[in-house]
Amino acid sequence: MKTVKVVAAIIRDGNKVFATQRGYGDYKDGWEFPGGKIEPGETPQQALVREIREELDTDISVGDCLTTIEYDYPAFHLSMQCFWCRIVDGTPVLKEHEAARWLDPDDFDHVDWLPADLTIIDLIKEKMVDQVTAEKLQKHTQAFEMPAK
Repeated sequence: MKTVKVVAAIIRDGNKVFATQRGYGDYKDGWEFPGGKIEPGETPQQALVREIREELDTDISVGDCLTTIEYDYPAFHLSMQCFWCRIVDGTPVLKEHEAARWLDPDDFDHVDWLPADLTIIDLIKEKMVDQVTAEKLQKHTQAFEMPAK
């Protein structure tokens, strides 16, 4: 079975993540995290920056790799590296997708995810909750710290 190597951007803004609805192909209308194929000579991070610029006319910074999804579709095996990202310039413009939404974790279950993307939803929720909890704890701790004399 052919393996297709792709990257996906988990673009985050506060407690929301950007998702897009495919506008073409066998999986048209399914929801996914934007991204695409890694071209020869590119790092995954370079591919992600290029793909988001091409698909959404937006510049991103690529952070840590959240996970790599290995998923068998009927016609190919998908290897998808998923990275935390943030927008550094521009507002997303849909060039290849039908629709897009900023979703908070409570909304994740209300869109029809593509099968491979669906496998990462619980991990994203978990990491987002952990990060929000850590940020709240840090603010709480800072509020009670006494200045040094």
